[in-house]
Amino acid sequence: MERWRFIAVEGPIGAGKTSLARRLAARLAADALLEQPSENPFLARFYQDMPRFALPAQLFFLFQRARLLEPLAQPDMFGRATVSDFLIDKDPLFARVTLSADELALYQRIFEALRPRSPAPDLVIYLQARHETLAERVRRRAAAHERGISDEYLALLAESYARFFYHYAAAPVLIVNSENLNFVDRDADFELLVSRMKAMKSRREYFNVA
Repeated sequence: MERWRFIAVEGPIGAGKTSLARRLAARLAADALLEQPSENPFLARFYQDMPRFALPAQLFFLFQRARLLEPLAQPDMFGRATVSDFLIDKDPLFARVTLSADELALYQRIFEALRPRSPAPDLVIYLQARHETLAERVRRRAAAHERGISDEYLALLAESYARFFYHYAAAPVLIVNSENLNFVDRDADFELLVSRMKAMKSRREYFNVA
């Protein structure tokens, strides 16, 4: 898997992107570049009152993601590969879902000014799941900052992700239906995914296990 210097794992809340990113990083002896939602002081309040706290929560994540990606702007050809659990191009997705028109216009200006000139990933793994599955996973992990997430919001996110990746063409994408896959607790599922990654031949492929 030496052809991949930068892999991004994406998907809505509860899709399992962080767990998979950690495991892929370990397999590749790569650096794991992970969001830290617990550091966002506005996030818990955002889930309780979205209109009031959407903009500060969104901007905090934008600054955090840009800072994390800064080292990739000047990649070390002899350094380690990188696996992230976010794709910066997706950042405006949340903004379009939660911000008012005036806030979105302000956010877009800040995004364009702040967006790091990091390379596009060599591969994006997009994890899909039904919003009912996402809600069950979120409830199961019981993170304090996620207690206010509604099923309706998760459904809206899942739909927005599907729409985003339908048009996304900046990097090769492996679209994974994660409904019946557990990359953390089942080694066979993880190995199946790694094999599917190695077998990719086109820029957009699908992986589905019934």
